[in-house]
Amino acid sequence: MKRVRELCTSRPILSWALYDWANSVFATTVIAGFFPVFFKQYWSAGTDAVTSTAQLGFANSIGSVFILIAAPILGAIADGGALRKKFLAAFTGLGVAGSAGLWFVGQGDWSTAAIVYVLGSIGFSGAIIFYDALITAVSPPSRYDEVSAFGFSLGYIGGGLLFAVNVAMTLSPDTFGLAGAAEAVRLSFVTVAAWWLVFSIPLFRYVPEPPGIDAKVDATTSAAAAGLRSLAKTLREYRAHRMAGLFLLAYFFYIDGVHTIIRMAVDYGLALGFPAESLIVALLIVQFVGFPAALAFGFAAARIGPKPALYFGVVVYVAVTVWAYFMTTVAEFYVLAVVVGLVQGGVQAISRSLYARFVPAEQSGKFFGFFNMIGRFAAIIGPSLVAVTGLLTGSSRLGILSIIIVLVIGMVLLTFVREREPTAA
Repeated sequence: MKRVRELCTSRPILSWALYDWANSVFATTVIAGFFPVFFKQYWSAGTDAVTSTAQLGFANSIGSVFILIAAPILGAIADGGALRKKFLAAFTGLGVAGSAGLWFVGQGDWSTAAIVYVLGSIGFSGAIIFYDALITAVSPPSRYDEVSAFGFSLGYIGGGLLFAVNVAMTLSPDTFGLAGAAEAVRLSFVTVAAWWLVFSIPLFRYVPEPPGIDAKVDATTSAAAAGLRSLAKTLREYRAHRMAGLFLLAYFFYIDGVHTIIRMAVDYGLALGFPAESLIVALLIVQFVGFPAALAFGFAAARIGPKPALYFGVVVYVAVTVWAYFMTTVAEFYVLAVVVGLVQGGVQAISRSLYARFVPAEQSGKFFGFFNMIGRFAAIIGPSLVAVTGLLTGSSRLGILSIIIVLVIGMVLLTFVREREPTAA
């Protein structure tokens, strides 16, 4: 408790962590929650379920691919040009505008909804690059872990709180003076934008801008070149740390599957004919089961080892995907939500701790930057697999089952990962 109080009483740290509280509502209310529901029932109304699922899958992949390609260049701009807060403000503005802009998209206009959603997602993901980079302005390296965890915790709570309010708005619109559930969902997108904008203010006021690595870097072209050089150098260094590279490859695949399930679960439930209200409640279950379960998962990993614990978590996701293929009732969806909540946070936490075993201490920042980039921007292959498989087979069930491909590839690669980097001969 003492260390938590210290974090809360440090204005720069609290201001930085509040940005996680601010932007996590986009991930919960928009990405995982209401956008998939509203896209299928309102903007893509009248379109068959398989086609609307494909449209959503491609939208998710497009935003992720853009950021994944741009991330090394944006990271170089953040490190080299002392422009972190300016670019953070720009991407935050794009994300806020994208979320609020969904209010104005008319019924049946799925293409405009997808474009606005992709722009909002790019703003959300792009802002994270510069937000992460600002941790060096509020904390010494010895406290990075706890400060980072503090931000994550606030994000989990903040995202869950607003999402709970938004769910209440949609389940009982009369209580909030709203005409119906559709107006409640549209207003929820606006509340996300307002929440994100207001709680971002402390960061811009109280978090200082760290100096750039090179004060002369003041042009995007120079920063882009630096980013590509840095990316190439980091990739070369993975040759000397083979387990780190192999694990990162495994992580890329299985975390893509995990994030695809997060993004596509509600859409899949709708395709099966489940009520939207039930699916939203299931998301709340995942949200509130996940936090304590992650702690328990960590204790289990300390007893049996990180790799067995992680392997167990990914196996559970494979089982969940198979179960989802055969699922027929809302009750089963609730059970799946509990199961996912039990392993979701644990898989993410143990992945980080296992990767740390392979990373040279003197280069941890650079290696973890690469790790975080992949973790943040996963959900590239999976959504496209779901979309293409659904279109080719005409079956949403086969579409969701295709996620097993990336999960299994990740599991197979993880099998060859040893928990210690071998000493060079």
